[in-house]
Amino acid sequence: MIKRGKPTQHRCSFCGRSEQEVMILVSGMDGQICELCTEKAQEIIDQELRKAGVQPERNEEGSPKSQKYSGPIHLIPPRELKTFLDQYVIGQDSAKKVLSVAVYNHYKRLQQGARVTSDDVEIEKSNVLFVGQTGTGKTLMAKSIAKLLNVPFTIVDATVFTEAGYVGEDVESILSRLLQVCDYDVEAAERGIVYIDEIDKIARKQDNPSITRDVSGEGVQQGMLKMLEGAEVQVPPQGGRKHPEQKLVKVNTQNILFICGGAFDGIEKIIARRVNTQVIGYNKKEIERVDKENLLQYITHQDVKNFGLIPELVGRLPVVVHLEPLDTEALRRILTEPRNALLRQYEKLFAYEGIELVMEPDAVELIAEKALDYKLGARGLRSLCEAILTDAMFELPTGVKGGKESKRKFVVDRAYAQEKLNRSQLGRLKAA
Repeated sequence: MIKRGKPTQHRCSFCGRSEQEVMILVSGMDGQICELCTEKAQEIIDQELRKAGVQPERNEEGSPKSQKYSGPIHLIPPRELKTFLDQYVIGQDSAKKVLSVAVYNHYKRLQQGARVTSDDVEIEKSNVLFVGQTGTGKTLMAKSIAKLLNVPFTIVDATVFTEAGYVGEDVESILSRLLQVCDYDVEAAERGIVYIDEIDKIARKQDNPSITRDVSGEGVQQGMLKMLEGAEVQVPPQGGRKHPEQKLVKVNTQNILFICGGAFDGIEKIIARRVNTQVIGYNKKEIERVDKENLLQYITHQDVKNFGLIPELVGRLPVVVHLEPLDTEALRRILTEPRNALLRQYEKLFAYEGIELVMEPDAVELIAEKALDYKLGARGLRSLCEAILTDAMFELPTGVKGGKESKRKFVVDRAYAQEKLNRSQLGRLKAA
């Protein structure tokens, strides 16, 4: 007679819990391990590897830290930062100096937080506000400096923000994008840099008897106050209004550097009134020649406040720097000198078709002069180049095969450029 016993009950070989007491029990050849002991073992392994300097630490949530931003902080002198910006941005020396110093000081603040100091002096961050006409290089400087930084960097647009409860995005989504850049590593995000573009679009609207609420103006500025100054913000990782069920992540903005930029169209009139400069009347020509092109150099926090930014927000942007308007010489250099110069882009497009594009200096000078007339800044250069080269890009690639055997040359002189501009919509608009 065979005596049957109870079925064998598997237990964790480390803690002794039965398979009914745990969720997962992994079986091996001579033993088992539960998920609880696996997590403890992983913590021990991480601790030993950290001591040996082999593996980066993990977040409080247990996820690995961002590999890209886990390295040591390297101080890059402001002069080297400006030299790097010079390769991409033409002119704007004062703005590049301010940006270089702000980024350098941000690195020093991060190093101060990493080591213990004997005194109680803590370096405060200095948020920066760029004011300049469209196409002068505000966003380009931010994108260029992002290529060199070893800290999380993101560019957000202030035009999409609205007050809580309205269609749009919350101001906390600024930090959501910063978290996405560093793979949701909170510690890395707390030492990042944020560039807020089009900050002038949330200016307070003029007082009027309308009953409608300014949901994308002053209310957004008030929502940004604590974030700019430094506070613990509850951030929805995937955006607040589209995923209301998600778990919020706490982010401390004390060490996040905010750089804001905007065109502030019309602020020259506010500056002119303050400095008692007439922009209309009998002295118009003389003032335009002497002062009007450089009125932004006199900008102060008072002018920004009169434009529509509330005093509390202006006070949290202690560094205000202007960008110089572009002249013909600067526009010509923008076409030819930067690493990612516009003419180099078109030369590469034509080279794909086995065609060598040659833009004569007279044609380049004409494009710069027309761009200055349209007052679109560097963005106007691309519109003019498209108007001049569209016909060539339409006709020349037909039947052309790439390669040295079929290499051809296409020369653009001033007469050809002038003819194409006259036929284009831009030329008709200017003539009208």
